[in-house]
Order: sequence, then C-alpha cells, then structure tokens
Amino acid sequence: MRNPSKAAPLGLALDATGREPLHRQIGAELRRAILERRLAGGMKLPSSRLMAVELACARGTVLLALEQLIAEGYIVARPGSGMSVAADLPDEMLAAPAPAIQGPPRQAATMRAGPDAALRIGQPDRDFPFPLWAKLLEAEWRRPSWAIAGMPHPFGHPGLRAAIADHLGALRGFRCDPAEVVVTTGIRESVTLLARLLLAPGEQAWMEEPGYPGIRLALEAAGVRAVAVAVDEAGFVPDRAMALAPGARLAVVAPAHHFPLGIVLSLQRRLALLAWAERTGGWIVEDDYDGEYRYSGRPLSPLRALDRSGRVAFVGSFSKLLFPALRLSYLVLPRALAGPAEVALAGGGASMLGQGALARFIAEGHFAAHLRRTRRIYAERQAAMIEAMRTHCADRLTIVADPGGMHLVARPLGEFDDAAAVRAAASMNLAPSALSVCYASAPACHGLLLGYAALPVAEMNAAVRRLRAALALARN
Repeated sequence: MRNPSKAAPLGLALDATGREPLHRQIGAELRRAILERRLAGGMKLPSSRLMAVELACARGTVLLALEQLIAEGYIVARPGSGMSVAADLPDEMLAAPAPAIQGPPRQAATMRAGPDAALRIGQPDRDFPFPLWAKLLEAEWRRPSWAIAGMPHPFGHPGLRAAIADHLGALRGFRCDPAEVVVTTGIRESVTLLARLLLAPGEQAWMEEPGYPGIRLALEAAGVRAVAVAVDEAGFVPDRAMALAPGARLAVVAPAHHFPLGIVLSLQRRLALLAWAERTGGWIVEDDYDGEYRYSGRPLSPLRALDRSGRVAFVGSFSKLLFPALRLSYLVLPRALAGPAEVALAGGGASMLGQGALARFIAEGHFAAHLRRTRRIYAERQAAMIEAMRTHCADRLTIVADPGGMHLVARPLGEFDDAAAVRAAASMNLAPSALSVCYASAPACHGLLLGYAALPVAEMNAAVRRLRAALALARN
C-alpha cells in the first residue's frame, strides 16, 4: 500500500515504497507544481532543511533534487536570500519537465491538469457575456413567482421549456410541445431517467463503440446492460446491433456528430434505426452532441424530425455551449412518456437558479447570436489547430479536419500509449483526453482528443509545442 509523505508548504507527495529514487520524485513534483503555476514565479521556497523534515527524508536527498532544478533554470538560489522559483520561465522550459511519477494505471490515467489547461474537450470559448448574464439573473430573481421560487414544476422553468421548443423548431428542424421538454443537469441524468422509464433492470440497450463513457454509466445506474456496437465510417450499424443483442429495446446514438470520432450517421442508417424502433416497439435516445456546430456541408435532419411513431427522445446541453458551471441540459420526451416522467421526477428536477436567465437569454436572441459568433471562432480555431499539429507533431500524430464539433481526433503513426501521453501532458498543464477510454471492450484504439474551442488562435502553436514535448516525454 502506498504511504505518501506530504510537505505542507509545497504540497509534495512522495512514495517511499516506489521504484523511483526520492530525489527524482521531489524534482518531478516541484517541476509539475511550477509548470502548473501552483508555485508562482518569484515565490520563496522553504529551506532544504525544512523540506527534509517535512518529507521525512535526508537533507542530502532534497539538495540533490534542488541542485538539478537550479541547473535546469526552474529555481534560482541567491546568497543570503535562499531559493525561489524562477521569475521568468521561457517557453522551452515549459516544454521540458521530467517524467511524472508512475502510479497504478487507473490512478495515473486520472491525473488532472489545472483548470486553465489547454486542449481540454467540452470547454467553450471563455469570452462569455457574463455582465449580461448577471443582469438577466437579477431581472429574473427580483420578484420571482412562487411557482418558480417555491413550487417549481419537476420538468423545469416554463419559460425555458418554451424557449427550448422554439429554438429547436427554428434551428434543429422539428417541432415539439413545451410540455414534452424536461430541463436536466446533463445527458447522464437524461439517459438514466429514460432507461428507468423504458426498461426493466437487466434488459439490454445499444450504445456506440467507441462512445461517451458517461452513457454506459448512466445505463448502469438504471440497472440496464449496455451493449457496445462498433461504428464504421457511416456511423452506428443497426444490422450489427441486432446481431449482437436482438432483444435490446433501447438505442443511444449521436447521429449529428458522433462522440468521439465526429462521424455523421448516414441517412440510410437513420431510416433503418427508425424502422427498427417502429417495427419492434423499441426506443431511441438521440444525443445531439455538438449538433449546433457544423462548419461545412449541410446537416442531415435529426432523427426526431424523421420520427413518425413517437419513438425518439432528443437530448442536448447548454453547458458546453455557454459555460460548464451552468449544468443545464434538456430532454425532449416522446409524447407518451411525459406523464410517466412527471411521476418519476416528482419532488426533483434541476436547480431553478439559472433557468429563468437562460430562458431570457434565448428569447431575447442572445443565444442565437452567441452560436453565430462561436461557430465562426471555432472554425478558425479548428483550422489553426490542424495547422499547428501538422507543423509540430506530424511525425507522431495524424489529424484531419472535422465538419463540426469542438475537438479533433489525433491518431498515432506508430506505437502509442495514449494514457501515458495524457499523464505527460498533464505535467505541462495540458488536458487532452485519451481515445482508448471511449472503448468498452478490447482492443481499444489509441489516440488523443484535442479540444480547441477554448484556445485562442494566438496560443495554439505554444500549446501544440508543449504537446510535442509531452509526447517525447511519454515515449522515454
């Protein structure tokens, strides 16, 4: 069992039972803290004697680590004033930290970069109009009705549900009644609710392989057995799904922009899936993942717009489009499920705090304007990401344009461990995601998911140069 020793002033964690020598562990931990800005430039460090006491190791061990960091330029030592973090670290320093300490695979794979880390997927542009948002919040809560503040409907704010219905009719091509709209905290809540309404514990549901890991967790939370169906270049394969699990009664798919590969489900496959649901009494959950962002070509109609028998539930999210802390998504139910869903959600529902402001944001046209602005910005950032990757990482990874979305998939050209690459990137305050975690079964393909929506074009090359250094680090 690991028994970490911690130094309170610096937050270092050492593994006294690990194979890595303690002086290298100390050096790696200090580098990471500096690169993640947890130790700011110019910050004075504790003395080597105090660090040795706090870490329960020999002072000579600490000195070995500090001398190496001084030689590399991360730390400066001045007579009479002790040691401090270098005030100005050049880009080449930010791209050459020592290897991160290797822990158990599951622990290492979940190592986190800082909240401002580049390349994180699902992160929108950070230039959101928060002053306007504050005004909308204040207007909504100045004199709220008791139906909002005291006894809200379990499906959410009526104004937001109406605004969502109008938005979908105008921009996604299908009509729905506000009474069919449920405001949720995320796709996992939406899928779990639907699975509990539609299936008994132990029944089977199809999901895409690779796919969003949260879907599997949501199905499992409802006691449903997820059956992973491998996608191909045209997306989800209904014939393959029926061969794998002919008794399944639910399919969860992302036809507009598959996660994580970006495939658009072909019209033939859409019609085949709808025919299956109509013929067997099955149900479809349509995850409109990144459906609002398309940069080339004409989008195909959503499954919901083609549904003639009321078998499709449509789910979307505002958190990726506006800001993650919003934690508001929505579910458009088939009409037959509205009554059972209201019973299932009695006494629950998403928080009302931001729903009224979001309703105003949509109804007053700000949401449509935000989408137009971010579509243009993200298209530019995707092009800049592709160019930067081809310039700096073409010998390790191949990357192609995507007609939509907020991230790109980078495929390796040779042997590649994406979990190791993610760990190395985290030490440089980068947060790409490993493609392999999107697979439920072996063999899993390796690669990296690179989020670009939150990264300004001016910062793209520097981030990709650091990624290149991380790839070299992971290979060593």
